[in-house]
Amino acid sequence: MRYAAPGTVRSDDHRPPVDSDTAPKPGAATRISSQARTIITPVLWTPNVGRAVPATHPYIRTFWTPAIGASATADLLRLIQAARKKVPMRHPLYLHVLTAEGLAAHFGSHVLIRPDVPLIGPRQLKRLPLRIRRLHDQAIKQLGADGIWKGI
Repeated sequence: MRYAAPGTVRSDDHRPPVDSDTAPKPGAATRISSQARTIITPVLWTPNVGRAVPATHPYIRTFWTPAIGASATADLLRLIQAARKKVPMRHPLYLHVLTAEGLAAHFGSHVLIRPDVPLIGPRQLKRLPLRIRRLHDQAIKQLGADGIWKGI
């Protein structure tokens, strides 16, 4: 029997021995966060989408975060920043979420990203808890046509 953990057997390693077929084979599937990520080039994309808010707007963290998740929202903001600075970056872990929501488009090594983030739509709104949906209704009433949030 051998140890499933990679490395040498140490005297201070108190884990029980396991069959060698228990350990993952080299090249086996691993966590997405541990895989090597390719370099992508974010490019600003300005589609005609109606009302949107700037990337620094509190609307994004307040409503997009519960709709798509904190990590996807962080990837969105990183992509926008990289596109503005025109610098390449590692492939975001949650790019598939951003493309599914229509916030980005992925073409090979290029990612088209909106400079301003649209308001969440009915599909995303259904995912939000009732309390956040009510808060969103209040926010929309206080969000002027110019995109300036007058507060909640």
